[in-house]
Amino acid sequence: MSAEAAPALDREQRRVLLAAALGTVFEWYDFYLYGSLAGIIGVEFFAGLDRSSAFAFALLAFASGFIVRPFGALLFGRLGDLIGRKYTFLVTILLMGLSTFIAGLLPGYARIGVAAPLILVALRLLQGLAVGGEYGGAATYVGEYAPRASRGAYTAWLQTTATVGLLLSLLVNVGLRRLLGAAAFVAWGWRLPFLASSALLAVSVWMRMRLRESPAFVRIRRAGRTSKAPLSEALGRADNLRRMLVALFGMTAAQGVIWYTGQFYVLVFLTRTLKVDGTLAELLIGIALLLAIPLFWVFGKWSDRIGRRPVMLCGCLLAAVGYFPMFHALTLAANPALARAMRRRPVVLVADLRECSFPLRPQRDAAFTSSCDLAKQALSAAAVAYRRRDARGQAFIEVGGRRVPSFDARGLSRPRRRHLEAALQQALRHALTAAGYPARADPRQVDRPLVVLILLLLVADVAMVYGPIAAALVEWFPTRIRYTSMALPYNIGNGWFGGMVPTIAFALVAHDGGIYQGLWYPVIVAGAGFVVGLLLLPETRGADLAADD
Repeated sequence: MSAEAAPALDREQRRVLLAAALGTVFEWYDFYLYGSLAGIIGVEFFAGLDRSSAFAFALLAFASGFIVRPFGALLFGRLGDLIGRKYTFLVTILLMGLSTFIAGLLPGYARIGVAAPLILVALRLLQGLAVGGEYGGAATYVGEYAPRASRGAYTAWLQTTATVGLLLSLLVNVGLRRLLGAAAFVAWGWRLPFLASSALLAVSVWMRMRLRESPAFVRIRRAGRTSKAPLSEALGRADNLRRMLVALFGMTAAQGVIWYTGQFYVLVFLTRTLKVDGTLAELLIGIALLLAIPLFWVFGKWSDRIGRRPVMLCGCLLAAVGYFPMFHALTLAANPALARAMRRRPVVLVADLRECSFPLRPQRDAAFTSSCDLAKQALSAAAVAYRRRDARGQAFIEVGGRRVPSFDARGLSRPRRRHLEAALQQALRHALTAAGYPARADPRQVDRPLVVLILLLLVADVAMVYGPIAAALVEWFPTRIRYTSMALPYNIGNGWFGGMVPTIAFALVAHDGGIYQGLWYPVIVAGAGFVVGLLLLPETRGADLAADD
């Protein structure tokens, strides 16, 4: 039967697609648990570093799971094109679930030393491999089942799973914090969401064992037209390689940075930069995510009517031009006292900028001995915006007319250095308090409705790009190598371009001092995606998947 004549999904097909989507929700829940708990994990597993570097390295460990995602796409994409979509699902969910459960049992740095962060990173790598194989299979599976005229709407339900998984992880964290108390949650309660994943794993495996194979794959397998070498065929054919490159730079890279900026980095921005209470920030973004979930289906359905390309390009353009004003508005709504202090009494780092190194290096690195780097480290720990002024001599920090001198750590003993670091941070805190910089955002001054509205607009932009993308990718690649062909650009775009948003943004802010400097990365990538998509991306709406059999 041709895709054009395909009937609407019957009850059994809906059950199968629901099982695939729910299993994917569980995988994303597992994956984002780590990110939502990065602050606690930094202290637990990177205690050998100062607090600022521990947080940075916790983000790097989080990013490691994204770095290996393209390799998971290659591994499981090949298996999916060789043996089918169904059995690959079982392997990816088992790998993800077991890695998460073990992370919940893993002792911290205080008990087993450097082995703790090494094992943690290894578990993150396994999770990244699993997620790298998950999405391509899920999108391929759902897209090949869906009716031709409604492919955008059906695959858009799958697109909600990443947001639902993130929402679920946030709700579990908020609920446990309230139930156990902040102190108990930080001490041991943070492990419970990881351990609870074992029950979700059992349910998801049972659901996936009931899945049927994709009809498009069954059709080519019966005809003996499955690919014998999916990797060689996907990467070795010039026309298919060109499609993969256009998909990467015209769709998935932009979609990746928009997703992680609008749903994940914004949480880091609220809690670390704007100093909003973590529970309140997670609650507000949880409300925004809940309200935005139907928008994924709306934009997927809209792409069935007017095309995938215009919907996604509109989302890229809105992100490129809208991020800076929206994050400025978020600062005014979430912490107006901080916004006033930054405007009236800006912080200035006066230093020999030649001695200032790029962040994300461990404290033991010799580059962290200069007075500039130690001043930057103190500013980063305080999460305060600052300007830089080049001047020779020992670095110091100007705050509201006060001068906080830094120091040069070369030749100092470790205890002496730690003592001077603590003194520098304390002096900086006193100067900031005297200048009107709030230590925390006052919950009474947080404009909750406006914050939720801004967060909702950010997630709506995510939905505009993410809602139609699964259908577009499924429609653009041939059935025999679809899993491999679409999984690789998707996971490079999301794993390398998108997954690195929190880490790169943190590094840019720490290096330059401006709290909005991290936005340049997603703005540039989203803008490039708009240009490439406008020039090279074709319209795929309603493509006949049977035509390439």
